[in-house]
Amino acid sequence: MRIAYILTTLGIGGAEKQVVSLAERMAAGGHSVTLIVLKHAAGDEWPVKLPVLRLNLRKTPAGIYRGLRFALNFLELFRPDIIHSHTFPANMFARMLRARGAKAVAINTIHNVFEGGWHRMLLYRLMDPFADHVTAVSTAALVRFVRLGAVPAKKIALLTNGIDTREFTPDKSRRRSARSAMRAGQMFIWLAVGRFAPAKDYPNMLRAFDEVKKTDSNVELWIAGEGDWSGLEVDGVRFLGLRRDIPELLDAADGYVLSSAWEGMPLAVGEAMAMEKPVVATDVGGVRELIGEAGFIVPASESAALAARMLAVAAMPASERSSLGKQARRRIEAAYSMDAKAAEWEGRYRGWLAGRA
Repeated sequence: MRIAYILTTLGIGGAEKQVVSLAERMAAGGHSVTLIVLKHAAGDEWPVKLPVLRLNLRKTPAGIYRGLRFALNFLELFRPDIIHSHTFPANMFARMLRARGAKAVAINTIHNVFEGGWHRMLLYRLMDPFADHVTAVSTAALVRFVRLGAVPAKKIALLTNGIDTREFTPDKSRRRSARSAMRAGQMFIWLAVGRFAPAKDYPNMLRAFDEVKKTDSNVELWIAGEGDWSGLEVDGVRFLGLRRDIPELLDAADGYVLSSAWEGMPLAVGEAMAMEKPVVATDVGGVRELIGEAGFIVPASESAALAARMLAVAAMPASERSSLGKQARRRIEAAYSMDAKAAEWEGRYRGWLAGRA
């Protein structure tokens, strides 16, 4: 198969990582793969070994028109069987390509329960004829988009994110060296990963941790993610900025915490589970279906509940936390491994192509 993946950026984000991982596995499987990126390079990006077409799209009618024309010329040469786009801007761009004559099977993937306000949902509805298939990364996202009338129920399917269980495998030696390098000592370390953004609701996390610290002085919270953290100082919190050593940080940590106000299906939670970490997370998006019985769920925006569960996990015997962590990894291996998801995508692609013939 010839597959063109369309995404908005290659920035350090969960959706972007998922697309790159999927594209690399499709290429390794013998398919011809290319990436089409709408925006210009800005800051840190995921490394990619595949061909990348950058449109450097500007948000003006003329800019969008030029981008469409350039992309259509490229697609005429590449001749894809599949155009697979991810997140709202790329999904709309893919639909515009179809409207202007692109002949490949067009697949849109929705990565979050919230991709914008009513105007974006209206655009999904109006442009629906130009998407052949739509997938969502969580049941929560699927149900919400159908309920809002953004996507017909008959057109949307569930296909969850995948976790690279080879990259995210716990290593006791790496844990010792990572804790030594981070000067963790005997502290109980909570880790959170993600850029500073409204969806992540870090103020909720910091309020919760402030309460945790009042009860347990032998604890630290590390937050790995880019953004402006000024004015958010809390005793015991270390803001690590953008990091590329997440497996090492997860090895060093004793637990993982998510405080989000909304999500699709957060990769970082799945990665923490693969690393056998007990997870405490807010009940948003696809978090509950991802964690199952292998972690702890608390209501969104309720800092007291988040703090109470963090304290309870830290107070658990180490053997219980270890058992819970192993249960979490088994869950990821059984239902969310990236290799299995890539095989599932390949099967879907072939089925959709056969159905079009």
